[in-house]
Amino acid sequence: MKWRLPLALLASGILVTLAGFGYDLIFAGIPYQDPTPEMAARFRFHSRVASAIELGGLAVLLLGLLGVSTVALWSVLRRNDA
Repeated sequence: MKWRLPLALLASGILVTLAGFGYDLIFAGIPYQDPTPEMAARFRFHSRVASAIELGGLAVLLLGLLGVSTVALWSVLRRNDA
């Protein structure tokens, strides 16, 4: 029971980060060589959205890593006390 939430956070963080990378590849892609102002604005918008998704995923991933390490440390300390 204690492991479910940290592992769920870890898995969802990985999935959200990968979704951000996928969004970046699909919608932003490689920058244009000589873009029009409209194309440059669209690229900037999609790049910012992808960055926000990726950073959110990394934050959830780090929260999951912190939770997993806390639960692991807690279980080791409880086992040593018994």
